[in-house]
Amino acid sequence: MINEQEIIQQLQQKKTRESAFSKLVYEYQEPIYWQIRRLVTDHDDANDIVQNTFLKAWSAIDSFRGESKISTWLFRIAINEALNFIDKKKQNIYLDDTENSVAYMLRSDPYFDGDETQLQLQQAISQLPEKQRAVFNLKYFQEMKYEDMSQVLDTSVGALKASYHHAVKKICAFFNSID
Repeated sequence: MINEQEIIQQLQQKKTRESAFSKLVYEYQEPIYWQIRRLVTDHDDANDIVQNTFLKAWSAIDSFRGESKISTWLFRIAINEALNFIDKKKQNIYLDDTENSVAYMLRSDPYFDGDETQLQLQQAISQLPEKQRAVFNLKYFQEMKYEDMSQVLDTSVGALKASYHHAVKKICAFFNSID
């Protein structure tokens, strides 16, 4: 694990900025990839979004004020990039085919090595509204605290708890409907 305060100091200095940013990429590339991958389900799309995330972070590094953790700031950029991607892609997909397209994409993805239960979980998650999907993924898979999620998603802790509760209920209802 990197020392966030040390990295922030290094990012603020021109001569250490590039090496500090490389450490950030090394530390957070994989967790950000998996967070995005759970939102968009496609490996290549997730990789593109990760690259866009770090490009945006690099170009905005001077605007990072240190009011939140740098990891929170990076996840916020990543989530916004993923949601923007989903919005653009949604225009090209018929809404009633979303469940089938997720199943097809996961089954045909060479990087998906999950079993049928994981596939069903991803199908259930794909049916959630975007914000609930993001909250569920951050809480369930990343085990992110609500306070950190609040900064990432720019919403109140109470709203996040409610979104997570509703997401869990919908996922449970999905599994109950396939029994």
